[in-house]
Amino acid sequence: MTELATIGSYGVLTEPATLKIERLLPGPIERVWAYLTESDLRRKWLASGDMQMKVGSTVDFVWRNDELTNPPGQRPPNFPEDHRMQCQITELDPPHKLAITWGSTGGVTFELKEQGKEVLLTLTHHRIPERSILLNVSAGWHMHLDILVARARGEEPQPFWDGWARLKKDYDKRLPA
Repeated sequence: MTELATIGSYGVLTEPATLKIERLLPGPIERVWAYLTESDLRRKWLASGDMQMKVGSTVDFVWRNDELTNPPGQRPPNFPEDHRMQCQITELDPPHKLAITWGSTGGVTFELKEQGKEVLLTLTHHRIPERSILLNVSAGWHMHLDILVARARGEEPQPFWDGWARLKKDYDKRLPA
């Protein structure tokens, strides 16, 4: 297992505005794919939103980060209880690859690769426009993926907001200014 594939490992910049994070999850690959594509499973680690498995279809994601962990931790000021964003599927190769648009950035790609009884999930967030967004996105993806790993392993995840705040400080030190 590489350092990047371990639980809690940090994302890296593969280009100045592209973040890549990897996690190993218990398989089979179809189970991990379901966590990416089925609203009821995805809402347990990221956001709800029904997804038609078709390139060009839209997904209305709804984040309720206070509901991801118990306790949720301390939500930062000026962060709403829920957040909504419409995305569009841009690439689809079940159960190996899902790419979607992502707000004002270039999009997010999820790639799955079997490694024995485990599945390597590689998340790549493209064209993050500025450092402040990069820090929020890095800490957010890191924490959401740690929750996904915990859920997939049947473990209780750490409080979302407390982890996010800690990780944002860590990424501020790790990522170039």
